[in-house]
Amino acid sequence: MKKKAILRGLLGVPLGIALGHIITIVISIVIGDGNHLSAIPELVYEFGGELNAVIFQAILYGVLGASFSAASVIWEMENWSIVKQTGIYFLITAATMLPVAYLGHWMERSVLGFVIYFAVFVAIFIFMWLVQYAIWKNKIKDLNRKAKENR
Repeated sequence: MKKKAILRGLLGVPLGIALGHIITIVISIVIGDGNHLSAIPELVYEFGGELNAVIFQAILYGVLGASFSAASVIWEMENWSIVKQTGIYFLITAATMLPVAYLGHWMERSVLGFVIYFAVFVAIFIFMWLVQYAIWKNKIKDLNRKAKENR
């Protein structure tokens, strides 16, 4: 399982970078007034220029991709309950996402900013979990129905 997590983590780096870049493009389309918003202005200021900020942000995207991808092996731990899988996956992803968001200036650097960002993270996590649960529940229902028909 450890080898699988490492391999997924390595494969998750370019995926994270690609998704992060797509997100900056979408944000730019929505609020960019025809400009590409490649990084948060505070990050550009902190790194002394846009290029350094974008490079750092790409590293952050890669870290997120690696973390979420590597942690996905948790869902294959058949001897763990869904509650344990969910809890551990949540802890790993939150423990990665929150520091990355802080370092990338994706949240206001205050207690309130942290609380708001964490609440949004939890809401998105719950939504995505429920969507995945519904999808897999339907797939299992269909498999059971087909198995019953074949008997």
